Amino acid sequence: MSKQERITPRRGPGMGPVPAEKAKNFKGAIKRLFKELNKFKVLIVISLILAILGAVLSISAPNQLSKLTDKISEGLVVNRENLEKITELTLNNMSYGNMQDIEIDEVQITVQDQMKFMELMSLVKENQTLEEIYKRIDECPESIQKVVKPFMDIESIKKIAIFIASIYISSALFTYIQSIAMTDVANKFAKSLRTRISKKINKLPLRYFDKNSTGDILSRVTNDVDTIAQTMNQSLATLVTSITLFLGTIIMMFYTNWIMAITAIVSSLIGFVFMFSVLKRSQKYFIARQEELGKLNGHIEEIYSGLNVVKVYNGRKQADEKFDKLNKKVYEANRKSQFLSGLMQPMMAFIGNFGYVAVCIVGALLTMNNIISFGVIVAFITYVRLFTSPLSQIAQAMTSLQSTAAASERVFEFVDEEEMTNQNNITKTLKKEEIKGNIEFENIVFQYDNNDKPTIKNFSAKALPGQKIAIVGPTGAGKTTIVNLIMKFYDINSGDIKIDGVSTKELTRENIHDLFTMVLQDTWLFDGTIKENIIYNNKDISDEKVIEVCKTVGLHHFIRTLPKGYDSKISDNDSVSSGQRQLLTIARGMTKDTPFLILDEATSNVDTRTEELVQNAMDKLTEGKTSFIIAHRLSTIKNADLILVIKDGNIIEQGNHNELIEKNGFYADLYNSQFQKVGSIEE
Repeated sequence: MSKQERITPRRGPGMGPVPAEKAKNFKGAIKRLFKELNKFKVLIVISLILAILGAVLSISAPNQLSKLTDKISEGLVVNRENLEKITELTLNNMSYGNMQDIEIDEVQITVQDQMKFMELMSLVKENQTLEEIYKRIDECPESIQKVVKPFMDIESIKKIAIFIASIYISSALFTYIQSIAMTDVANKFAKSLRTRISKKINKLPLRYFDKNSTGDILSRVTNDVDTIAQTMNQSLATLVTSITLFLGTIIMMFYTNWIMAITAIVSSLIGFVFMFSVLKRSQKYFIARQEELGKLNGHIEEIYSGLNVVKVYNGRKQADEKFDKLNKKVYEANRKSQFLSGLMQPMMAFIGNFGYVAVCIVGALLTMNNIISFGVIVAFITYVRLFTSPLSQIAQAMTSLQSTAAASERVFEFVDEEEMTNQNNITKTLKKEEIKGNIEFENIVFQYDNNDKPTIKNFSAKALPGQKIAIVGPTGAGKTTIVNLIMKFYDINSGDIKIDGVSTKELTRENIHDLFTMVLQDTWLFDGTIKENIIYNNKDISDEKVIEVCKTVGLHHFIRTLPKGYDSKISDNDSVSSGQRQLLTIARGMTKDTPFLILDEATSNVDTRTEELVQNAMDKLTEGKTSFIIAHRLSTIKNADLILVIKDGNIIEQGNHNELIEKNGFYADLYNSQFQKVGSIEE
């Protein structure tokens, strides 16, 4: 069992880490986020100011729209003021018996025109329609018509219309610039975070990866950084704009008319109270849906990953029954949650329409009593929309901020992780051309974090130049740990490891890595050609050298069958057998010319015939190199110069194969048990 398996509970493949829904410290996470954004503060402040200006302009537009509506309304009806003035002056003249011309708005109205006007007005009966009244006015003399007929002040209307258009254009322009600026900030910040994380990964000690799953780390690099970027791009400006719209609209409504303001607010809030009550009830169904969906996905993954076993044991009926049961629960939870979720859009429409109706009714009553003009009703219809929309946007933005706080907390936790010890004070260097090949372990003690007991206890051994050292022992004995300590992946607690008499504490990790070729049990191929995978990070490797290595490990024939030979594209996801992958990693190791070699179960994934071929290749690879071989198949290390038998972190036996067999100790028991199993299988 590996260290990873001992520390981190295993989860099903593909399940990934459990996402954090809420931050442990919301205030602290948001404070840290804004601190990290300090270098973008000028652009952010400009963006927020533009967002506020855009909102303010949107709020000011309805008042101008009210003026425009009133101007147009005035041009659609008779001039009541002038109509009443003509009537009053004519009646006064008649009462005094002294008829004379009158002047209104610089228009001279003769006595004859006045009499004609009074004659026509006397024909207007009570409850007569506007159409009949306008017909009488059309019959009036021209002088009368000039002062009472509807007149559209096009010049004033044009000025107001241009002003409104400029308001909306300016608001849209501010919003557009703000959006571009915040997108730029979000992308640059996300880029800087990914760069920091990428650099951080290379500085973290191996123990961090022991304690944290790969899926969790990848989630921080991808999902969490994307969440922060999306919030920066959308929610932050939206929150500021929505709050400005919400507060500004309330102020403008009360400034325009307090009765209409109360009507609009109360009518909208009634709908919102109902909506929030539905949301509160629906929350439990959304939670249940996610839980049941997780159970269903877990069951599906479990069944498909073990499909052969299910078929062999005729467990299909039982699996189907459980699937149907879980599927029904998902259906019920999904039906209820989707039904309540589906109510949101109609309810938002209802809230808006209910507000419009309330404003129109109250506005009509106030207009009839000459308290407000018709334009105020039009303005309040717009205010209702501006008032209701920000509430839902604020709720969404706050939810996004919760997720962002959790995501930023996880990202900054990673960024703040303790790094490997600083190597700036290390100046000593070993050149691989000058290495003799001595490695000495002096009383090594090492203990993993969170472990109660040391994994390696007082380990001492010496490897001479050109020796092939095999390390064997039961699972968990510390074989791989010793290799990790040689490579300085971990810092030893006490003791020392010396390479040609120089302590590894006095050498940089990079210098040590340059001295070793390492072939691991876990294969890794990247997207690229066969040749690129083999010469990975090695310069000046000729095609002839690559072909020679591949022939040595038995890969040449396989590669020749590919469409483009050594230039064929391949990745870890391609349909390449585990044995072929292992051979490719062995070939990669053979191209690196170093004085030391580490083979950690390098032949575990190849068949017996291929293993024999690879073993011959390994013999050539190890010539002139000090080699450390970790193997469970003891038959592969029979020709080792020194075999170290490790148990509970210490050497209990050492010697070559024949010497250890003669001792008839722990190694002999391990070796014989393997061949007894092979013999029983063959029988």
